[in-house]
Amino acid sequence: MYLEYYGLREPPFNINPNPRLLYFTTKHREALNHMLYGIRERKGFVQLTGEVGAGKTTLCRAMLEQLGNNFATALILNPVLTPDQMMKAIAMEFGVDVKGLDRLETVAALNEFLLEQVMTGNDSVLIIDEAQDLTSELLEQVRLLSNLETDDRKLLQIVLLGQPELRERLNEHNLRQLRQRITVRFHLPPLTQGEASQYVQHRLVACGANGAPWFTGAAIWRIYRYSRGIPRLINAVCDKCLLAGYVARRDRVDFRMVGRAIRELEGQIDV
Repeated sequence: MYLEYYGLREPPFNINPNPRLLYFTTKHREALNHMLYGIRERKGFVQLTGEVGAGKTTLCRAMLEQLGNNFATALILNPVLTPDQMMKAIAMEFGVDVKGLDRLETVAALNEFLLEQVMTGNDSVLIIDEAQDLTSELLEQVRLLSNLETDDRKLLQIVLLGQPELRERLNEHNLRQLRQRITVRFHLPPLTQGEASQYVQHRLVACGANGAPWFTGAAIWRIYRYSRGIPRLINAVCDKCLLAGYVARRDRVDFRMVGRAIRELEGQIDV
């Protein structure tokens, strides 16, 4: 509704992960470099954690774009599966036909696929999002997958994306074998207030904004106080603010407008 009014090409604050709109803070750049390093150097396991809405999935998609054509990738978005379902889901994500196969046959078919990738000069990467939801049995299954190897290299690089609870899970004694194999780790912190201001401006400009809309310093402060620097929450508030600005025919988003947006998000609860 507000795109034409503000001269925007697309909504700047959609909560869907969009690598093109990714704003790279120093920490986001470090996180991306950690993942790329772990994969390209074949470190086996990479772990990236961060709060809900911190931008892990968006970073993951940006990483996939940078890997290039010499990588076969599988992305598991919902890891709440049985061990058999997990193995089939991984194989299917790699494009392996495992219909009607049992778990051992599925693992054999996956191993054959991974070996074929090595023979053609490709690396294979498995990415599991929301990894904090993996049961101990599934985490052990993932560890066993990392055993697929030739004499001189791992056949599969594994990236675990998760909330801070993932770090707590991996500190459990029964998961020590998996924890010891994770040599590349990074925790993505929330944005600072200054970064939040730059984040808002970056997304507006990337979507075609030219002077309007603009957020006052007080508006940014209130957005930051509510969101605590979490990009997904910043997006939710800013989207509501632009809609309110369109309705009121205003180019400036101020402190009071942000308050109204927050109350709407919270179900009319005053803040």
